[in-house]
Amino acid sequence: MGLATTVRAVNGLAARWAGVSDGGTVFSAAGVWPLLAHLADGAEGQARAELSEALGLDAGQAPAAARELLAAMGAMRGLETAVGLWTRRTLELKASWEESLPADAHGVLTGDLGVDRLALDAWTVKRTGGLIDRMPVGLTEDTQLVLASALTLRTRWLSPFHETELETAYEPWATTPRLALRRTSAVLDRVGVADTPGGHVTELRVLGSNALDVHLLLGEEAMRPGQVLRAGVDMLARRYAVVRGPQLPLGSVGPGLTVEKVRCARPEPPSLEVTTVAYDMSARHDLLELHRLFGLTAARDTSGGHFPGISDFPLAVESAQQSTRARFNASGFEAAAVTAFGVAGGGFPALRHVTTRILADFDRPFGFLAVHRHTGLVLTAGWVTDPLPSPEWDGETGW
Repeated sequence: MGLATTVRAVNGLAARWAGVSDGGTVFSAAGVWPLLAHLADGAEGQARAELSEALGLDAGQAPAAARELLAAMGAMRGLETAVGLWTRRTLELKASWEESLPADAHGVLTGDLGVDRLALDAWTVKRTGGLIDRMPVGLTEDTQLVLASALTLRTRWLSPFHETELETAYEPWATTPRLALRRTSAVLDRVGVADTPGGHVTELRVLGSNALDVHLLLGEEAMRPGQVLRAGVDMLARRYAVVRGPQLPLGSVGPGLTVEKVRCARPEPPSLEVTTVAYDMSARHDLLELHRLFGLTAARDTSGGHFPGISDFPLAVESAQQSTRARFNASGFEAAAVTAFGVAGGGFPALRHVTTRILADFDRPFGFLAVHRHTGLVLTAGWVTDPLPSPEWDGETGW
C-alpha cells in the first residue's frame, strides 16, 4: 500500500460526501479521514467493520495510512495540518494506540467545561490562523476524550484576477451587485468539458503558486450540487474523458462555456476569458447526522463500549463535527477545516484578423475542489450559492 492508495480512499470519501451534499457548503474529507482511521484502529466488532467500510481501507492498515497521509500533507507547501488529543486524567489509554498519534498531540481535559472549551478554541484559532475560532465539539460532563484535526491551506494565483461587477441572468445573484473576478489567458487547456451520467460539467483549473489549485465546476442547470461535485472528483481520477480547450469546437460547448471566432485589429493568439465570483463561506457539519457515510452507526451507541484498542474504559462517540471556511478572491484562495470527535465516555479599429476566444462564465451556483496538484488529493470541496457583494460603485472615482 502507498500514498496513492490512501489518496484514492480519501477522495472516495469526498465523492460520497459530495453525493449527499446540497446547497451552499464547504467540507473536507481530508480532515475527517485520519481521525476515522485512528478510531478504526482502536475499534472492535461492528464499529470496526463500519469504520473500515467508510475509510475504504482495512482498519489494520488505517493508522499507518493516516500517518503517511499526515506526513505527506505536512510536506505540501501552503498546507498546515495538526492532530490533537485531549483526555481526562483518569482515562488510561492503550500505549500502542497513543503512540500511533503525533508525539506532541496529547493534552488534558480538566473536567471544567468552561476551561476546557477555552483551551480547545485557542488550539483551533492557533492552528487555523484565526480562520476558524471555535472547535466543533459538544463537550459534556461525560466527555472522556477529544480527538481533533486542523487543516489550513493558502495559495496565491499564478495569474491573478481583476475585480469588477458581475453581469448575470441568474436572478438570485442579479438582484444584488456581486463581486466578479475576471482574467484572460492564452493557456486554453485550463478549461474542459466532460460528459458525465448526470450531464455535462465544465471544469476550470485555477493554478496556485505552491501546487495547491482550485478546480471550479459548473454543471447543467438541472444537475444537483452532489452530482457536480462527484463528477469533479471522478474527472480528477480520469474516470471521464475531458475535452480540453484546444480541442473544443465552435459554439456553446458546455455549461457556461462558449467558443467563438472574433475579428481583431492585429494577429492575436487564441485566448481564454474567465469570469467567476469572489466568495467567503463557512459551514458546520454534524457527522453523526451522516453516521452511515462515516461508519459511525455502531460507534455512536453509548449503551456500550466500542474501542477497546483505545482504552479498557468503555467508550462511544458522542459528538462528531466539522467546521470549515473557504475564501476565494482576486489574488488567491485560503481554506480551513477543523474536525473533532468527542468520545464519551475605447474605439473600433479595423478588424482584419480572426482568432479564437473561449468564454468561461461561472455566473450561477457552481462547485469547487481544492486539490494538491501532484498527488490529486482533494483537500476541501464546496458549492457556491452566495458570492460576495460588489463594493459600491462611484461613477466618478471607480471602486
